[in-house]
Amino acid sequence: MSLTLSRSETDRPDRPGPSPKTVRRPGFERLGPLPWIGPAVLLILAVVVWPVYEMIHTSFQRISPSGFVRGPAGLDKYRKLLGETDLVHVLTVTVVWTLVVVGVTMILSLALAQLFNQEFPGRRLTRWALIAPWAASVLMTAISFKWMLNQTAGVLNTAMVDLGIIDSPRDWLGDPSTAWPWMMFVAIFVSLPFTTYTLLAGLQTVPAELYEAADVDGAGTWRTYRLITLPLLRPAFLVGVVINLINVFNSFPVIWGMTRGGPSSDTATTTVFMYQLKDTDIGESAAMSVVNFALVVIMVLLFLKVSRWNEEDNR
Repeated sequence: MSLTLSRSETDRPDRPGPSPKTVRRPGFERLGPLPWIGPAVLLILAVVVWPVYEMIHTSFQRISPSGFVRGPAGLDKYRKLLGETDLVHVLTVTVVWTLVVVGVTMILSLALAQLFNQEFPGRRLTRWALIAPWAASVLMTAISFKWMLNQTAGVLNTAMVDLGIIDSPRDWLGDPSTAWPWMMFVAIFVSLPFTTYTLLAGLQTVPAELYEAADVDGAGTWRTYRLITLPLLRPAFLVGVVINLINVFNSFPVIWGMTRGGPSSDTATTTVFMYQLKDTDIGESAAMSVVNFALVVIMVLLFLKVSRWNEEDNR
């Protein structure tokens, strides 16, 4: 009996080959990216999802001023909220507050970003100086301005009276007509650093070759800025606007630190109004929180939709 196989036998396609060994992956590897994203997911569930659930749940409960749950309230808290005489005024001033602060902040930030993107003596020092309002506590900044605007001992009143600009000290924060501009000024002041550095980072990603090509083609400064800089700066601008919309709409430290929303609710936004309601009805305050949360989500989604529509329209 020959032990040598013929060529035809060895080349048969239906001859079974050696079975491959099953490679068993360690248990840790079989989890894939879960060990890396798991802590972040748990953190989001703990600090975002759970508080939102509790906020919505509380808005349907009857809660005593001492914090004891007295039973379900259904939609009573929302009906009570809609019956508040100050609600329409608060919603209106919140919209105006958000649009003015975000709009002025983005315009000034764009100008500052353009300035800091240029070479000039002391540029590093001025960049560092811009970080100061961002690094300091927002509440501390608001209280500092409140002291500065104090009617009896404020620096502003003292200086203006000494210079003859006003005849007597004014209660700048006691009158809504003067309190709102000052609060907007402080809100813009503390918002400028983030948006400026966001736009500055976007400007520094624009390739220099594009400006050189535009210069060779004879494009003017404004045409180059409109056709090259602004389109390439759009992603950074979008990030700055969205984050500012959320921050300014939910702004609490500036208003609470300067006026506490008073007198009454004349200088209160929806966030401050929500905090004021907790003193009388925690359930109604939670209902205002739900409305506030929904308004933020709708506002951001609408802005993103409009921005995407503009992008598609320009293609």
